[in-house]
Amino acid sequence: MQVWEVMTRDVRVANADETIEQAARLMAGLDAGSLPVGKDNRLVGMITDRDIVMRAVAAGKGPETKVHEVMTPDVKYCFADQEIEEVSRNMGDLQIRRLPVVDTDKQLIGILSLADVATAATDGAAGVALAGISRPGGIYSHTG
Repeated sequence: MQVWEVMTRDVRVANADETIEQAARLMAGLDAGSLPVGKDNRLVGMITDRDIVMRAVAAGKGPETKVHEVMTPDVKYCFADQEIEEVSRNMGDLQIRRLPVVDTDKQLIGILSLADVATAATDGAAGVALAGISRPGGIYSHTG
């Protein structure tokens, strides 16, 4: 099974120069915990509800803080034609629950979440990813 078969296609992008309040409102409206961040038609980061809490609120920053100040700038992504099994392993290794999906021109076309994998894949790929994601620490830890 390939990524394009299970990904979420309706993707909203936060602007790097908008406020975290605007990003949080967009997340709330979408019932989503993360958003890709774009600037000048390029994917420049990801912002999560956890980024807002740990990098902004916990640090005493206000709702007018710009998204680019608290987002994760190291964007990991996958391609629409990759196999779910391979991408799930990568998600576990990287300890991330959501990956932007790009086409061969590296244009954003979707998001692949662990939930997408869990509801579609029957080969245990979600379990493999979750086992890796659930390890303590990792490159995206907010405490390290």
